[in-house]
Amino acid sequence: MTAPVRTRTSAELVRAEEPVLAHNYHPLPVVVARAEGTWVEDVEGRRYLDMLAGYSALNFGHRNPVLIEAAHRQLDRLTLTSRAFHNDQLADFAEALAELTGLDMVLPMNTGAEAVESAVKVARKWAYEVKGVPADRATIVVAAGNFHGRTTTIVSFSTDETARTGFGPFTPGFRIVPYNDLAALEAAVDETTAAVLIEPIQGEAGVIIPDEGYLTGVRELTRRAGCLFVADEIQSGLGRTGRTLAVEHEGVLPDVLLLGKALGGGIVPVSAVVARRDVLGVLQPGEHGSTFGGNPLAAAVGSAVVDLLKTGDFQLRAAELGVVLRDGLTSLVGKGVVGFRSRGLWAGVDVDPAIGTGREVSERLMAEGILVKDTHGSTIRLAPPLTITEEELRSALGALEKVLTA
Repeated sequence: MTAPVRTRTSAELVRAEEPVLAHNYHPLPVVVARAEGTWVEDVEGRRYLDMLAGYSALNFGHRNPVLIEAAHRQLDRLTLTSRAFHNDQLADFAEALAELTGLDMVLPMNTGAEAVESAVKVARKWAYEVKGVPADRATIVVAAGNFHGRTTTIVSFSTDETARTGFGPFTPGFRIVPYNDLAALEAAVDETTAAVLIEPIQGEAGVIIPDEGYLTGVRELTRRAGCLFVADEIQSGLGRTGRTLAVEHEGVLPDVLLLGKALGGGIVPVSAVVARRDVLGVLQPGEHGSTFGGNPLAAAVGSAVVDLLKTGDFQLRAAELGVVLRDGLTSLVGKGVVGFRSRGLWAGVDVDPAIGTGREVSERLMAEGILVKDTHGSTIRLAPPLTITEEELRSALGALEKVLTA
């Protein structure tokens, strides 16, 4: 890769953002100009191994040639109709995604937060029309430590005060219980419960993996209580954990599945609510929508993503290289790592606070040509593209050992 000619340096571009961009992010001071596969390049031509993959939006690598070809092919034909008309890509996409997930119907949206908001609406309407909950009394049970987005409704049931403070009044109708606690979940569910909404693995919280049997318990509990099991797989899904979906590690099928990030192949924003027919069937024309949701460009890329996943190759790579990642992190425990959690090519690594914050360790890794991102104090997340090679992965682990033991 060769960085395009720029008139401003990385430092100048970072400074230029300060007065004109809202300060809702705190990015590392790297200015990416080009990318391919697992590597990115800044404006000066410095190369970095991407160990974050856009929080799993780039599961198939930067500019995956199959996905780029699908996008180019569609760009030459049609990009947007709105849902006022049909387009020739949407049926194929919906059919393929429903088949991949084992569910019946698809509600296409754009961002992950939109998928979650859509699921909240659908679950409530299903509760009133199918379950028979009295009007405006439906509740949804969620888990502490969750991350489902940052819209007003979603932060209403967040336990992250940074996401909540200053944004009230909050939307009612949610009950928060501890994650990985079936007894607390059962106590919170009653006749008004429309759904239980959880992440099979909590990503933003630091890749928190529940005990074996938790997801099975959620499935059994919701079925017994007559409410919906909504699984947010926006980060955990589409190959990341070594399976197409993280719920597959326990062999359970939710009533509603939320997908995003990798569904757009790192090219366009694509998300979806995928559910049983009797659930999504409650929506009628005019009750919900999106001008860009299901647009032909998104549908073409999404179909190509599903085709990649149907081969099983990416899931297998994540499972096999996940062993390398786990073993490498195990060897670092006591050498600057105080603990970690991993599944497939996804890990939350708790660094000894005496060594530095997660931000400081991320900056030191950046100096070594490795890009990661911190979360919650001294925790860093590792989520490389599923196209990473074993050599690249071992190189990143070696760099992590170097910065922790220097």
